[in-house]
Amino acid sequence: MDELVPRLAVLRALAADEHVTHAAESVGVPQPTVSRWLAALGTSLGAPVVVRSGRRVRLTRAGRLLCEAADRALATLEAGHRAAAEEVSPERGQVALGFLHLLGRSVVPALVSGFRESHPSVRFRLVQNSRQDILNHLVNGVVDLALVSPPPTDATFAHAVLREEELILVVPPGHRLAGRPSVRVAELAGEDFVGLEPGYGLRQITDDLCAEAGFTPTLAFEGQETETVRGLVAAGLGVALLPHADSPSGLPEIPLNPRAAREIALVWVADIPLPPAVRAFRDHALGV
Repeated sequence: MDELVPRLAVLRALAADEHVTHAAESVGVPQPTVSRWLAALGTSLGAPVVVRSGRRVRLTRAGRLLCEAADRALATLEAGHRAAAEEVSPERGQVALGFLHLLGRSVVPALVSGFRESHPSVRFRLVQNSRQDILNHLVNGVVDLALVSPPPTDATFAHAVLREEELILVVPPGHRLAGRPSVRVAELAGEDFVGLEPGYGLRQITDDLCAEAGFTPTLAFEGQETETVRGLVAAGLGVALLPHADSPSGLPEIPLNPRAAREIALVWVADIPLPPAVRAFRDHALGV
């Protein structure tokens, strides 16, 4: 086992960089040693784990499968090591939190500042990205916890819903639906939509609501932040399904009938123990 861990770390480095010298530097061993390790892994599997590609190397299918297993195993080992190291002083741990861009305005600052009132020495590493990227980071051990919407249904994850936000239709001034007391999603079948890119939770919710109404939305423009989407709506380039704006935007906002909402959930990997500081932050978030 002592020999296997650095060899698996080499595979992870090669998957990211495809360069033997850089992989050797990342684990602190000479390049010839890395070459011997790769050959030994291939021998034990009965198939090579890397093949040459010019001046670089790439993982074979067997190598990729082993690397994926290494990611899961090393994430568990790293979490366990950090938990053991922090057990003596959990107040000095670190929380790596992934979240959607939209949640960085108010939800995340409120949670972090409230937690640090009673845990002032805990450090935070904050990672913003799309829903799918954040969940990938969670599986790969890049972050400890994730704030996403909608909650994942994969059994890999455990989650708790923290809050619910109503979704409304946002239209340009003067739009035919502006001033309506409510609108059914089915009435939007002929509209151009402005939305987030695939992989973002709000895009998934928009696609799902339209599918339930019997049509596929026509996305005229795609972005990565809701404020960009609102700007495109204001320019008359389409309509959008969004949460209420944090401050007045000047755009007509029309409730949906029936009401639609999105759930914002705190997510963690179900079968990996959380380090003490991370567990404390999770409990704080669930109690707010």
